[in-house]
Amino acid sequence: QVQLVESGGGLVQAGGSLRLSCTASGTTFKIKDMGWYRQAPGKQRELVARITTTDSSTVYADSVKGRFTISRDNAKNTVYLQANSLKPEDTAVYLCNARYGDWGASWGQGTQVTVSS
Repeated sequence: QVQLVESGGGLVQAGGSLRLSCTASGTTFKIKDMGWYRQAPGKQRELVARITTTDSSTVYADSVKGRFTISRDNAKNTVYLQANSLKPEDTAVYLCNARYGDWGASWGQGTQVTVSS
């Protein structure tokens, strides 16, 4: 089992920046990749970015390319999401996800990001 704890959300003005952190514990050696998703009220959960734990390959949603950067620190079992040039439409609960083993998947509790115009 893998447990995830997120931090770093908050209220920021449009154009501002935030850095989200997600720290994993448990059977972290089995983690294959980690990612950030977000869910706004009344909308479906969507992928923001993912990164593999082996070669740091990344995937980004088109809506955040060029503004958000995902990175990892394997020694700390932590993944970061640097979010720059934030827009009101980035407002959502941001959730960390880890995929591990053959079929395992864990979610964090989520952290609120609110961008004011």
